[in-house]
Amino acid sequence: MRWWHIETVAALEPSVFAADPWSAELFWSELAQGVQRRYLTALAGPSAQPGSVGSDEPGGPGTWDVASIVGYGGLAVADDGAYIQTVGVVPAMRGRGIGARLMIALLRHARTVGARSCGLEVRTDNHAARALYARLGFVDIGMRRGYYQPSGGDAYVMRVRPIDTVGYATLLDGMERDLPGRVRLAP
Repeated sequence: MRWWHIETVAALEPSVFAADPWSAELFWSELAQGVQRRYLTALAGPSAQPGSVGSDEPGGPGTWDVASIVGYGGLAVADDGAYIQTVGVVPAMRGRGIGARLMIALLRHARTVGARSCGLEVRTDNHAARALYARLGFVDIGMRRGYYQPSGGDAYVMRVRPIDTVGYATLLDGMERDLPGRVRLAP
């Protein structure tokens, strides 16, 4: 995710997370954290074909227009741990493997920078996301009552470890191989 994506992503937030959308300011704050954060956008558009060339630079050749953003995700890393900050897919594009691709890319990045585990929170009523996280090896480790604000929604706390093994890399490779369709993930 780049600074020029923020306005579009913030505009998508209410449709992606109706109860508790993030503000543009929160995304700006996250991107300002530098190497401690990794944010990606999933882009689908006229160039979103295998072997195609696109640019995430504004106005670049084969430009991936910010209007082609169909999902996004973010990761925080500190020491040997990582934390999924957010993963969202526009409602019309759900069920196409975009969230899984974002998660796999974020987990691979976490592995690359030396993380041994990864955690996240997920709404207790978000069954699709919980199923994805379980396939990725996440397990429930607790619950946070009233975590999501302003709605007061509860969250399960989930974690996967170890993620720094050959076996976990094989799991990610296998999941990605089985995903439908193609999207371009851009930092």
